[in-house]
Parts: sequence; C-alpha cells; structure tokens
Amino acid sequence: MTDATAARLARTAWAMVALLVPVALLNYLDRQMLATMKTSMVADIVGIETDAQWGFVLACFKWVYAVLSPVGGYIADRFSRRLVIAVSLFAWSVVTWATGHVTTYEGLVATRALMGVSEAFYIPAALALIADFHAGPTRSRAVGIHQTGIYLGLILGGFAGYVADAPSFGWRFAFEAGGLVGVLYAVPLFFLLRDPPRVRAGGPGPTPAAALKELLGNRDFLLLVLSFTLPAIAGWVIKDWMPVILKQQFGLSQGEAGTMAVLWVQVASIGGAVLGGVVADRWMRRTDRGRIYTSALGMLLFLPALFGLGNPGTVTVAVTMLVVFGIGWGFFDCNNMPILSQVARPELRATGYGLMNLVSISFGGAGDWGFGLLQDRGVPLPLIFGAFAALALVSVVVVLLIRPRHA
Repeated sequence: MTDATAARLARTAWAMVALLVPVALLNYLDRQMLATMKTSMVADIVGIETDAQWGFVLACFKWVYAVLSPVGGYIADRFSRRLVIAVSLFAWSVVTWATGHVTTYEGLVATRALMGVSEAFYIPAALALIADFHAGPTRSRAVGIHQTGIYLGLILGGFAGYVADAPSFGWRFAFEAGGLVGVLYAVPLFFLLRDPPRVRAGGPGPTPAAALKELLGNRDFLLLVLSFTLPAIAGWVIKDWMPVILKQQFGLSQGEAGTMAVLWVQVASIGGAVLGGVVADRWMRRTDRGRIYTSALGMLLFLPALFGLGNPGTVTVAVTMLVVFGIGWGFFDCNNMPILSQVARPELRATGYGLMNLVSISFGGAGDWGFGLLQDRGVPLPLIFGAFAALALVSVVVVLLIRPRHA
C-alpha cells in the first residue's frame, strides 16, 4: 500500500466517525428526554399512576431493543453496515416524532417498543463499522470519539426538562423536533457513509446458528458479556432515575434536576472516553491486554461513585460522585468493542455486540423496573446503590480474566 493510499484510507476512516457522531447523539437524545420530562409527561398522559408503571415504560424499550440487537448485528455482519445504519436512523426518527403525539399510557408503551425495534440495529452496526475502518492503533480512540456523540445526546436530553416546563414549547415539541432532525439527517447520511473495504454486501458469512454457536462457545466472549452487563445495570438506573432522585432529595425543579443529573456525568464521560481511548491505544503498545486494563480501571472508579450516590447528603457530593462515575464510564465504554475485536473475528463483531446488548440491556430494563418497585416499597437508596457497587467489583474481576486472541 502506498503512502497516498494509506493517507486516503485514514481520512475516510475518520470521516466515518465524524458522520456517525450526530447519529449517536440522536440515538440517545430521545432516551434521556423521556427521563428528564417525566413530571410533565405523567401529568399529561392518561393512565400513568405509579413509579412501577413509569419503570415499565423505560424497561419495555430496553427489552425490545435487547431482543432485536443480535438480529440487527447479524444483518449488519451479513449485509451492508451502511444501509442498516441509515435505515435505522430514519425509522427511529419517525417513531420519535410520533411519541410527541401519544395521549395514553398504552400508546406511550407502544411507541417505546417501536423505538426499541428501530434503534436496535444502530449501535452494533456503527461500532463494527468503526472497528473495521480503524485498525488496532486507533481503534479505542475512534470508538471513544463516537461515544462522545452518545454523551452529547444525553446532555441535550438533560435540558429537555426546561423545554417541557416552557409554556411555549412543552414535552411534545421536544419529541417532534428531535424526530424531524433525524429524518432530515438520514438523507445525506445514506449517500455519504461508506462500508469498509472488507465488508461486501451479500458476501459469504456464517449462518445465524453457526454465528451463535461460535460466539457462545467462546469463553472470552462470555466473560466480556458478563463484564459488559454488570456495570450497565447501575448505569441505566443513573441515566433514567437520577433526575427523579435529585429532584426528590434536594427539592429541585424538573429542569434543574434533569440538567444536574445529566450534564456533569456526561461531560465527565466525554473526557473519560477520549482519555480512555488514548490510554488504551498506548497501553496496547506494551501489552495486548492494554484495553482490558483500561476498562478495569474505569470499573474501579464506579465503586466510590456508587457508594456516594447512594447517600450524597449535599448537592456538591452528588455532583462529585457523578463526575467520578462519568470518568469511569468513559474508560469502560470506549473499550468494549475494541476488546470484542480481540476475542471474536471481524465477521462476528456486530452480531457479538448485539448479543452483548441483548444480555446487558435486558438486565438494565429489569433494573429500571426493579428500582421503581423498590422505591414504591421504601427500600433505602444506600442499600440499592451498595448492591450496584458490589456488581461493579465483580465485573472488574471478570474482565481481567479475558484472554485476547486477535491482534
């Protein structure tokens, strides 16, 4: 390969990341809007009477998303990652717009389930495409930069509480605007995004049964699934319930609580993802376990953060713990696909990540629903978050047991 060809491929690889960052932003924007606009939506939608019902709204999205993630991953591995991404963006944007028009609890559950269908195809395809374009030396950094789009979407969603409180806008406007932007961006994305050279639409690949058998027979993949799942249970509860927790504990408004719960942890996650990507890529120069060590380091930061969030006492302590959690999450999040690339071959990357999502988000949905049930029964927050910290400690041990197989 000539220097000119290598430079062109490098530019293309980074251009793909740049095109996908806004998609990642939109992918998570509507999820966080739902959490931060809870008060307004519950007051306006007929049939929502308990925290358990709201927890089920949050959970139904995750359960549908989880079940279909392996399907979306397999299709992205078997056919065109580019087409899967563009169609997924268009579909979930239409559903986002439709969410702004629901009037009943049943209607909200239905739109969240449809959102799970449409969004399930994006993350496995996008991360696999990035991993294909970016070889080892830049893989963690590229994934980390993509993940900043997710965190930016969560930050913007955190301000949705102010939009919901504004008489001239409201929660319906937020969903309608988010859906329209996504539909408009899907058109240029379809023409500008590229499949990596090694991935050819309709090319040969394993059958679903063969792919599943190979992945489930892979000890290191199963360890990665477990280490990916345990911290995510706490992560989803923090994303979905922290605005409500802060509102109740400190008497904040909906807008203040939503902004505080989201802004600090996601800004810290952006820094953690970028720094974690750099650290992991450099650590890989010394050992092929560099990304595993970086992920474990991030998980260790979850421990003090979760204990602190269980009983913050003051707003300052709560913000500090959210920042610590965010830094750890960035280190953890930017290395999951790169570690997967070390234990599974390229033809199974999207399918493998889809299976990881299946397990992780299924438990995350159960965590959302279960947290609502525990709150209804008055279980103390320190006890709940102490259990989350114990799971994070187990995940540190599990990820360190993974043995890389591929460069």
